[in-house]
Amino acid sequence: MAMAGFYRRILPSPPAIDFASAEGKQLFMEAIQNGTMEGFYRLISYFQTQSEPAYCGLASLSMVLNALAIDPGRKWKGSWRWFDESMLDCCEPLEQVKAKGISFGKLVCLAHCAGVKVQAYRTNQSTLDDFRVHIMRCSTSDDCHLISSYHRGTFKQTGTGHFSPIGGYHAGKDMALILDVARFKYPPHWVPLTLLWEAMDRTDETTSQRRGFMLISRPHTEPGLLYTLSCKHESWVGVAKYLMDDVPLLLKSENVKDINKVLRVVFLSLPSNFGDFIKWVAEVRRQEDGGQSLSQEEKGRLSVKEEVLKQVQETGLFKRVVAFLSSSNSCCRNAPILGQEDDLPDIAASVCCQGAQILAGKSSSVEGYCCKEKCVKCLKTNGEKPITLVSGTVVDGISEQGLDVLVPSSQTKMNCCGCGPSSHIGMYPAGNDVLTALLLALPPETWSGIKDEKLLQEIYTLVSAEYLPVMLQEEVLHLRRQLYLLKRCQENRVDEDLDAPLS
Repeated sequence: MAMAGFYRRILPSPPAIDFASAEGKQLFMEAIQNGTMEGFYRLISYFQTQSEPAYCGLASLSMVLNALAIDPGRKWKGSWRWFDESMLDCCEPLEQVKAKGISFGKLVCLAHCAGVKVQAYRTNQSTLDDFRVHIMRCSTSDDCHLISSYHRGTFKQTGTGHFSPIGGYHAGKDMALILDVARFKYPPHWVPLTLLWEAMDRTDETTSQRRGFMLISRPHTEPGLLYTLSCKHESWVGVAKYLMDDVPLLLKSENVKDINKVLRVVFLSLPSNFGDFIKWVAEVRRQEDGGQSLSQEEKGRLSVKEEVLKQVQETGLFKRVVAFLSSSNSCCRNAPILGQEDDLPDIAASVCCQGAQILAGKSSSVEGYCCKEKCVKCLKTNGEKPITLVSGTVVDGISEQGLDVLVPSSQTKMNCCGCGPSSHIGMYPAGNDVLTALLLALPPETWSGIKDEKLLQEIYTLVSAEYLPVMLQEEVLHLRRQLYLLKRCQENRVDEDLDAPLS
């Protein structure tokens, strides 16, 4: 029986001009001479075809993230860290994207979660002239890229809503080059900028919002260096609601008089699955990839994590959290995430299982994986600071593989004498600093309900991002952005207002 299928589409021209046509090549050469194709080279180096008919948004974003050399912080396949559509699932389940595509607001959310700087505009928040300025900016540099959300019908093309990066601009003809990620359908093509604006100025029927464009660039420093918020566990909805909605109300209703009372109010009612919500980012490698030494790249990433950990532990808030959790009358000492001493081998065993799952290319739970033969040890080379490393052998019933977890440590005095849970005295990331980082990331208005003015000012001094070292400040603002976006996802409002407060 014959099966119906399509092999590409003929590009309607006009209004579009095929990039590979004689006229398209002429436009390209003229744009190069005028300096408005600078962003093209990095984008074309990572140009990809969307792997699913509804993955245009994911393909556009992963293409731009790779062009900006953003490190995803986790493996794609083998030992390679690389952005792929399958890794962009923090704001919308992939199965849902596969079935219905992704909205403009949720793609913005994904970009934020990936750690880039995003400026997003719907057409009712900008003008054609402003759009032209942004196109020019991204076309004359290689550190900023623009993704457009538009309706294909305006160009007489088949289909409806679509995402694709803009590869360049011809100022003389006022035309933009669309690097269409649906390469199985249409080739890259030039379109009049005014028509592209018209195509963006169409309402998305699924959200009743206008379409638009987003400018994506590298952050000043790499965000999410040590801590991250996770919505992989279903409990994230309750935790996000508690932190963003319930805590401010509790502080307003309780008559708190000192810092300990504030911490007691915040920690006493923490959801039981809070530990699944905020995590510190560990780096996992196959033992055969590393041996008994670290590459310069691994040392560099570990050094940055250790500096963030050190900066957290030097804050006044950290000292207050430690004092509170260690006090004899603390009501929260027995909560797992709040304990001062986390069991590093057990944490590393869990991380090894997750690493084995990712390296195997699986996205489901880690059930079926078991880590045995855990060993905490130190690597010492050429008189450098010892590096804490936890080795483990992960088995899944079929095969086994050796994995290492590189652990950031802020304490120089360490005992590295062997294997087992008692053979280390390192200040690796634990409940104290994880909680401190999260408290720092809460929006400033969280504390505004405190009635005691002196206490309120003391709290603001402790939690203000303004007084933090630059690296920790970036980390905190990244977590705050994640909190804000998760709250909007929980409220199904991610497609409304696109700008989140950071300070």
